[in-house]
Amino acid sequence: MADTPVEYIQHHLQNMTYGKHPELGWKMAESSAEAAEMGFMAFHVDTLGWSIAMGLLFLFLFKKAANAVTSGVPGGLQNFVEMCFEFVDNLVKETFHGRNPLIAPLALTIFVWIFLMNSLKWLPVDWIPGLAHLLGADYFKIVPTTDPNATFGMSLGVFLLIIFYSIKVKGAGGFAKELSFTPFNHWLFIPVNLVLEIIGLLTKPISLALRLFGNMYAGEVVFILIALTFGAGLFMGLLGLGMQWIWAVFHLLVIPLQAFIFMVLTIVYLSAAHEDHH
Repeated sequence: MADTPVEYIQHHLQNMTYGKHPELGWKMAESSAEAAEMGFMAFHVDTLGWSIAMGLLFLFLFKKAANAVTSGVPGGLQNFVEMCFEFVDNLVKETFHGRNPLIAPLALTIFVWIFLMNSLKWLPVDWIPGLAHLLGADYFKIVPTTDPNATFGMSLGVFLLIIFYSIKVKGAGGFAKELSFTPFNHWLFIPVNLVLEIIGLLTKPISLALRLFGNMYAGEVVFILIALTFGAGLFMGLLGLGMQWIWAVFHLLVIPLQAFIFMVLTIVYLSAAHEDHH
């Protein structure tokens, strides 16, 4: 584990990385330098593991609620699942202006999955990494959404759906015409329109990914900085305890809000992809 505050922060922000080192072959990175030398194709094992685990937890909880559904007085889990269904379904009906049975399940999956991944931030920053260190892991992060690989992966999935439905609904020619004649409906402005529309199109996945990553990463850094106060004497420890409680309460809003924003923007972007103006 780290010895100095700087090393402590760097340690907690480093992913468990597996990749092909140019000199040492395929291995688990033992330092941030080794992880960087593995290049783009390295795998963040902790991000993949926790994101898959939260996805499986989502499936388990909703499957369990579906199996236990009753027409009588529902239990707590059934209440929670029904609230999620109704909330997302109403939001899709108000926001999405096309007809596509995929959108509501997709929105529900995005919201609950991101919420579960974000909620790992409520665990004290040293618990899981400390346990992983005892088991022999040099580095271990537990909040997938503090890794841009996870947020960009999800946003690229949304981006591919935007392109797919834009072509499916409008046709390849209609989609090309929309890019060429928006916002200026004149052939002389086609080059300008293409530049503006393509930039606008590409900024959608970038904004989705960076908004989620930036908010969750910044929150994680603050939790790590607060954790440092516990080793700085009794007064600073008590101060840190109070700050940690306040910051955790603040994240009662931040964690679901970031999941909500990602879901809403996904619905809005896909709604625009289904609109055929020609």
